[in-house]
Amino acid sequence: MIASLERALLFAASTSFVRAAIRDKADLAPFRARPSLSVFVGVFCIIISFPLGWPAVVFCGYLAIRWHNPWVAAVVGPAIYAFSHVLFLFGMWLSGMIYTLVLCRWLARIVIEPALVRLDPEELAKIYAEKEE
Repeated sequence: MIASLERALLFAASTSFVRAAIRDKADLAPFRARPSLSVFVGVFCIIISFPLGWPAVVFCGYLAIRWHNPWVAAVVGPAIYAFSHVLFLFGMWLSGMIYTLVLCRWLARIVIEPALVRLDPEELAKIYAEKEE
């Protein structure tokens, strides 16, 4: 199991996206600038989409049991769940690819970089090398 995790980690660390994120010390600096109105609305949509996901489905299940009406759970729950996905995607679209890319680069760096400490130094040298493929 550990060997397969190491292989997956090495594969992820060998991709140009993760290597560039580690080499450039990707951070969240672009988030310090004042965002536009569309970014505010997009982030708001993303934040609102989370409580509309599974918690709303569970609540619909509770209401279906309480009201003895299974259609609430069968129709309304999946409809709210689908709407939460649409709202999330709309928020991602409004927020812009720039912020999404910044966040993904930062996440790749903070997840992979600490795990690389356990790897062989030769493998680390390959990953941190300045050579672009």
